[in-house]
Amino acid sequence: MEFDEQFLQEMGLSAMPEDQKQKFLDYIQEEVEIRIGERISKGLSEEQLNEFDMITEPAEAAKWLEKNRPDYRQIVNRTIEEMKEEIRANRARLIHA
Repeated sequence: MEFDEQFLQEMGLSAMPEDQKQKFLDYIQEEVEIRIGERISKGLSEEQLNEFDMITEPAEAAKWLEKNRPDYRQIVNRTIEEMKEEIRANRARLIHA
């Protein structure tokens, strides 16, 4: 998922102060990655986690996840939807930050 101006519009955050938009998008990107990583790593062995850490190519990582964590796409989608819900619930506060 791309977190950009279009995402802000979708979330109803176009009125967010300009100087806050990129900081917010960077925060969302980082937070989503952390949450996804935490959820995907649950249920994996230490050996699997070490093996995954050694992967440097995105295509290889996706292939590895398909094999070792076949529900990873659902985890990603669910995590993004939860983040969107949090943003919507705090929209007014975010616009006036």
